[in-house]
Amino acid sequence: MKVLITGITGFAGSYLADYILGLDKNIEVYGTKRYTSSLKNIKHIQNKITLLECELRDQNCVDEIVSKIRPDKIFHLAAQTYIPASFAYPLDTIVTNITSTMALLEAVRKFKTESIIHFCSSSEVYGRVEKYEVPINENNQMRPQNPYAVSKSACDLLVQQYYASYKLKVLISRTFGYIGPRAKDVFAYSSFAKQIVEIEKGLREPVIYVGNLKSVRTFLDIRDVAEAYWLLTEKCTYGDVYVIGSNVTMEISELLYKLLDLSTVGKKVKVEVDKKLLRPSDVTLQIPDSSKFIKQTGWTPKISFEQSMQDLLNYWRNELGDNKC
Repeated sequence: MKVLITGITGFAGSYLADYILGLDKNIEVYGTKRYTSSLKNIKHIQNKITLLECELRDQNCVDEIVSKIRPDKIFHLAAQTYIPASFAYPLDTIVTNITSTMALLEAVRKFKTESIIHFCSSSEVYGRVEKYEVPINENNQMRPQNPYAVSKSACDLLVQQYYASYKLKVLISRTFGYIGPRAKDVFAYSSFAKQIVEIEKGLREPVIYVGNLKSVRTFLDIRDVAEAYWLLTEKCTYGDVYVIGSNVTMEISELLYKLLDLSTVGKKVKVEVDKKLLRPSDVTLQIPDSSKFIKQTGWTPKISFEQSMQDLLNYWRNELGDNKC
């Protein structure tokens, strides 16, 4: 079997590669990267995978890869995913995410590879929901509140159109919040963990800068997400949409204080709101209903929230070195 992962050097892509390589099957793993991509997340598996330099917005480049490899499965994870950046550079976000998705779909259609395509959408497509609309399932209306969510909504519909028109073997996941080691510190939970470790090591004053702490989120470990993505391509129905998420629900403020409880600094820190971290519009209530996905796959999360938090702190402790200043 041949598997192609776009965005393999990223957070989710690297863990998906880890999971597939650990299946003890005869699977060839290919991954796309840009020439500027950091290989840090896949350094430990680089000799077990085949990396392909490709600008996914370039149809000719995507055509060449798909036609030569003819992958049995494609996991399309590559995207501009950072929401504040989507506000700063909306056109780049829209063009990057939609064009790369279109290029993959077109390549599979043209070369008739029969590839199973997993498109990684996002819970952000649901935008603002009212309390009576939760938990959120596949039938909730899409009301995107930021350019990233708009791009994912458009791709989501595009993938569904390619199923309706050409019967491509597509599957769409709308995954809710996930966490774990390797996440960049541009994301709130990882930023909190990094700041806490910097305080532990005496690298900064005991002040943590935050954005909106009132948003309600669910948190799923990235390693459980990787398993879910594989099961999606093994057991789910082509052309369908699947909500994937955790039942661990809390305000962002609770996550911060749980990290502090697991740290050596406790709650002896000051928390300050940084206005630069506040979004022009925010999604404040995200609680998923994953029952459709669970019923078809039998999937259940295995890694506890506390373990995810501990692993995240340890990741930053390792990244920032062992010695206190």
